[in-house]
Amino acid sequence: MISLTDSQKIGMGLTGFGVFFLFFGMMLFFDKALLAIGNILFVSGLSFVIGLERTFRFFFQRHKFKATSFFLGGVFVVLIGWPIIGVVLEIYGFFLLFRGFFPVAVGFIRRVPVLGSLLSLPGISALVDKIGESNTMV
Repeated sequence: MISLTDSQKIGMGLTGFGVFFLFFGMMLFFDKALLAIGNILFVSGLSFVIGLERTFRFFFQRHKFKATSFFLGGVFVVLIGWPIIGVVLEIYGFFLLFRGFFPVAVGFIRRVPVLGSLLSLPGISALVDKIGESNTMV
């Protein structure tokens, strides 16, 4: 089992609540307040989990400038009050930022008993294989 420090545990909680608020805000027809809270919690939780310096280095690498600008620009657009446009920008930036993690996540989910069998269904399998290839999502 992986041991986590107290700040990493707080970060996991903040990130989880951030994802929950983002999902809940989208389910409630792009509620501006919930999406803004979710964005703030997600980014702050990420910085608690991996640290401020590593978060800064992750977002502001030269080859990730486009992805970071779309993601943080989407967060800013949500905060100023245009939630649908902001969420679209955030999703695009998120996929560009985290596309290197998708093959690892897909491999992990395939080993989970119930989810792995769902991912092997005929229609879903081709989509998951496409997502699992990190170089194809540009």
